[in-house]
Order: sequence, then C-alpha cells, then structure tokens
Amino acid sequence: RLYFEPLTAEDVIELVRVEERRGTLVGVIVQFGGQTPLKLAHDLEAAGIPILGTRKDAIDLAEDRERFRQLLDRLGLRQPASGIARSTEGAERVAGELGYPVLLRPSYVLGGRAMEIVHDAESLRHYIQQAVRVSGSNPVLIDRYLKEAVEVDVDAVADGEQVYVAGIMEHIEEAGIHSGDSACALPPHQLSAEVIEALGAQTRELAAGLGVVGLMNAQFAIKDDEVYILEVNPRASRTVPFVAKATGTPIAKIAARVMAGEALADFTLSGPTPGHTAVKEAVFPFARFPGVDTLLGPEMRSTGEVMGLDHSFARAFLKSQLGAGVELPREGTVFISVKDADKDALVPIARRLTTMGFTLLATTGTATHLSGAGLSVELINKVLEGPPHVVDAMIDGRIQLVFNTTEGAQAIRDSKSLRRTALVHNIPYYTTVAGARAAAEAIAALTAGRLEVAPLQSYLRETAS
Repeated sequence: RLYFEPLTAEDVIELVRVEERRGTLVGVIVQFGGQTPLKLAHDLEAAGIPILGTRKDAIDLAEDRERFRQLLDRLGLRQPASGIARSTEGAERVAGELGYPVLLRPSYVLGGRAMEIVHDAESLRHYIQQAVRVSGSNPVLIDRYLKEAVEVDVDAVADGEQVYVAGIMEHIEEAGIHSGDSACALPPHQLSAEVIEALGAQTRELAAGLGVVGLMNAQFAIKDDEVYILEVNPRASRTVPFVAKATGTPIAKIAARVMAGEALADFTLSGPTPGHTAVKEAVFPFARFPGVDTLLGPEMRSTGEVMGLDHSFARAFLKSQLGAGVELPREGTVFISVKDADKDALVPIARRLTTMGFTLLATTGTATHLSGAGLSVELINKVLEGPPHVVDAMIDGRIQLVFNTTEGAQAIRDSKSLRRTALVHNIPYYTTVAGARAAAEAIAALTAGRLEVAPLQSYLRETAS
C-alpha cells in the first residue's frame, strides 16, 4: 500500500498502528528516504515500533560528531581537523585554531543546507549571525577545508558480519562542492590502485564499527594520497540508483532483503569495478530562476541527474554533458579567468585546447600567466574594467567555452554576471579546474570520432563476462 501523508512522527506512527491492525508488523525500514526518516527513528523506537536494519544508536553514532570522532580514533582512521562551537566566540576560536578556510555546517542538516566555506573571521561572524541559530541543541560543526582535495563517494551493503563495497565514485569537482552537485565517475579514473584499496578497506572498517545492517554511504577526501573521512550516512544515498545501473547489481533490493534477515553470502555479488566507465552529471534549474548565481558550493542546488556510459572516461563524460543539455564545442574561443592558485593547473589544459585549434581569450592576470608559459592569448577586460569586456564578447557570440574559478566574497560577486551570461546564452562553463580538465578530455574525444550508442544491458553483459 502507498500512503500520501507527511513524514512526521505523528503521521507515521498512526499509519503503523493502522498496519498493525491488519496483521503482525515485523518492523519499519528507515534507510530509503534520505535524512528525514533517520530523524524519525527516535520517535519510532520510543513508540515501541521495531526498526529493521541498522540500530538507532548506530544512526546517532554516525550523526553525533563527538561520538563519531571517538569511533574513528578507535579504528585508527583519519579525518580533517575539526571542532564544534555553540557560540560565535567559540566558532571564532575553533576556526582560528584550525586555520582558514573552514567548512561550517549546522548538525543534522539535509542536502548540505546552510553549509558554507568561509575564508576569514568576518565571513564566519556573518554566517553565525545570519545563516544559523547557534545554541547548545544545534551546534555548528567546523572542519578544516582541504583545498584541492579529490572527493570520493562509496556505497556499501552490510549484514552485520560481511560488507560488500558496491561502488567507489570519484568526483570530478574537488572537495567542497556538494556531492549531489558534483559529477562523478565509476570506476575512479585518476585514483591510484593503493588509494582505491584503502577506500574499500576503510569502508568495511566503518560499516563493522557502526554495526551497519543494510546500506551505508561514506564520503572521503583524498589529499596528497592520504585518505580522510568526511562523513558516513547509515542509509541509502542518492548515488544508489546510479551504482545499481552502472554495475548491474540491485543493491537496494539486496539491502532490503538483508534488513529482513538474509545474509550477504546468499547473493552472487560482482566486484565494484565494471569493465566500462559511468559518469553521473547533475542537472540544475538555474535557467528557471533569473538572477540566481550558478557558482557551486557545499549547499546542494541540483534538481536531477543523468548518466553517460562508455568504455573510456572522456567519452562517458562527454555523453553525460550531452544528457545534461551541455553541448561542448568542437572549435572556437575559450575564455579563461582563474584564481591565482589555479593558474599553473590551467596551463596544460589550455595548451591541449590550442593543439585542437581553439583560440584563448583571458583577463590580465590569467593572460600574463598563460603567455609566460608560451601560449598565444588574446587579452580582454573584466566587466569592472569597462567595455569592451568579456560579457560583451559572450553576448556577441565570440566565446564558445568558459573556464572561471574564483574565491572570496568580493571576487565571487564581481564574476556573477559572467556566469549568468554563459547560462543565458548556452555557453558551456566550468567553475573548477577538475571540471575544465574533464571538459578538455571530452572535447578531444568529440573531435577524435563519432559517439556510439549501445543499450545499458550490453555494457552489463560485458562486465558479467
């Protein structure tokens, strides 16, 4: 039966009582509805309603930052330096000890709600005063932000004894972009075999340490080949359908049967690495909201996702872009304007595009850096420097691709019109170095030959064989 009722404790408990009058209630599964059902676990347990799968205490252990840190210490696993604050003064003290930039978020949040990366004390005070109410019952979690780290999602199923790592997904955008907004690749396309092995081993340790029965999602950051645990959710994540389609393993069905008492040993499970590459890309609603900035961050903004499948990362990424409505150019002009920390990383990307016949256009700082690396670059004004500037060139159809990275509140505000113009005029734009690199690889694949279409089942048959 399907009920259309609010997911509140009062409504859910009343529905459970109705079901109990129809027969024996074995229990309730709370793992398939995101964060909201997990919050109901306490009230369900208090009402004497059995919860199937992971125990409520394990759910609290994963959500409670102090208890979770104690678990990681016991397991000998690493996480970014962090702290908890219950006042503005406490937040400033913790951030000062960790060192800026820091990632701020209220505890027990949905979809990265009210999460923000701040770079100085003034921004931190504004966040505390405007974005959240800091109190003893709603503390703010403060993590050291790992700049230029690679984020990884891992989905797993456990039965209390065995743990099956269902999929390891490498994000295209670096850590700091919400996992729901970042493109990701399965299997990972740049991580070393040693790092992938460590991710699987740590996922199994976490599942065993938490006593997970059913699904679990773990998020990691890789910095200088060191693995850091960002968070663990003892529930299904939004990546479960993607993993199931990419690998051909129905992990939601398996998890439900495990929660009902079956063992993982009863199932035939393949490895988490298929013989092809699947790329998930987010779909955003920005075109429907005039004036909204398109810059991505730790708060989730996407409203859907698509998947690209092929035998190489470049072609799978290209298909994912097409599925999301982004048509990459085969030729034309690339506008590049990036923050100082990204200038070196953009040089090989820009050089690769010039070898494919693209013209480079850049603002002063970026143009100087690219020219110093021996590249031919045309100079153009920033919007603040007056016309003719980059937005004019975009409106006139002179720019076919945009790479723009920025940081700091003022710089982000100054470049908003650039990102908005790219959106309105359907110009592909990338706001991270990783995204720019993936786009360059996809364009190379586009110019190298035609894309082929094959049914999903053909890829899965190849994996099975």
